Amino acid sequence: MLEKNQLLEAEITALTSEGIGVCRIDGMAVFVPATAVGDVIRVKIVKVLSSYAYGIIDELIVPSPDRIKVDCPVCSKCGGCDYRHISYAAECRAKAAVVEDAFRRIGGLAPVFEDFCGAADDLRYRNKAQYPLAVQDGRVVCGFYASRSHRVIPVEDCPLQPAVFSYIIADVLEYVNSKGVSVYDERSNTGILRHIYLRRGAHSGEIMLCIVVRKDISRQLGGLVKCILDKYPEVVSIVENINPDRTNVILGKCCITLFGSDTITDVMCGNRVKISPLSFYQVNTVQAERMYEKAREYAAPSENSVIADLYCGAGTIGLSMANSAGRIVGVEIVPEAVENAKRNAAANGIGNAQFYCGDAGEVFDRLRIQGCSPNVIVLDPPRKGCSEATLTTVCKAAPQRIVMISCNPATAARDARLLAGRGYDVERVCGFDLFPRTKHVETVVLMSRVDR
Repeated sequence: MLEKNQLLEAEITALTSEGIGVCRIDGMAVFVPATAVGDVIRVKIVKVLSSYAYGIIDELIVPSPDRIKVDCPVCSKCGGCDYRHISYAAECRAKAAVVEDAFRRIGGLAPVFEDFCGAADDLRYRNKAQYPLAVQDGRVVCGFYASRSHRVIPVEDCPLQPAVFSYIIADVLEYVNSKGVSVYDERSNTGILRHIYLRRGAHSGEIMLCIVVRKDISRQLGGLVKCILDKYPEVVSIVENINPDRTNVILGKCCITLFGSDTITDVMCGNRVKISPLSFYQVNTVQAERMYEKAREYAAPSENSVIADLYCGAGTIGLSMANSAGRIVGVEIVPEAVENAKRNAAANGIGNAQFYCGDAGEVFDRLRIQGCSPNVIVLDPPRKGCSEATLTTVCKAAPQRIVMISCNPATAARDARLLAGRGYDVERVCGFDLFPRTKHVETVVLMSRVDR
């Protein structure tokens, strides 16, 4: 039996879906963070449970060939990157294994696993960043929360974000420090500044700066607006978002435009889209376009196709198929996203797409009863997966094909297994890396109705 504080030698043989290394000692699995497959380590046991244990590296005896030099000075503190210590090729292999393991082990399924689709670039790919603020050593700083905490780790430049973000952040901090603007304290619900929030159009280059505050201080921000506009012509929107609530949720419902438009414009799959502070928009635009192209390939739309896009967000998936389909019907529970979807359709002259607000299962069931009979249903659920009601309604509609886009391979495999038991063949699965250097992985799944 392992004991706490033991020092033992072991080799890392696998990675979990969280990117944590696994070794086996005396038949027991020991989980060791910041390791790579092939590492030979001296591990210090820090916690022992009935069937597994946790450890930390005491000494790296033989490094894995997958290891690389970490290129971020705060990586170990920030907790945002899980794979920064291994090569990107090794990361893609690990993520492909996570996807395949989920469908084989959780789903009990044996589809064709297509080649994993890694990103063309694992640096500077994010089009959005939300920076919490804190006061440290008497000055306002911003960065990211340390793992499993609300302790801010100051970050001068994150290699996942566009370089221009770090320059803008530095100027915002200089301004708020010079003006003595207070920082929000979530424990006492006092102070003003909560977050600095940036969005950038990957194709357009347009930037939105959003200052998240507890109460309106727009009059105090006039100098900041001028400072930013003088230095950054690509900033076309500056917005104040007011969130007065005692909550961990970043954005409030009220936005005040301080300069320019209340949105920025970008291009997604050939369609111009407008993005507000409250819009959902994939943070890796280029890779999302590749993923949506795979979804389109699986959906195989034709001029007579009716495609139901459930959990449709701002409609980007359905709209990417609209020029090849007869009709697109989108359902989304977030009202702002539905309005964005409608505006995006109108802006691109797409007249064959309708969007409805409400629970995906409930609204689509009403549409089905009213005669909506889609050939293809596209599902893009949240991490928790599809609701039982939604899956039941999907099966009642009996589309020829179901295409699922999931940010959680485990829940995707679970939902695919249920659909497989209700008359669908889970044919193909393709993993996509939209979040290089992090543990997250996306999956596109094709299911076809089995005619009996």
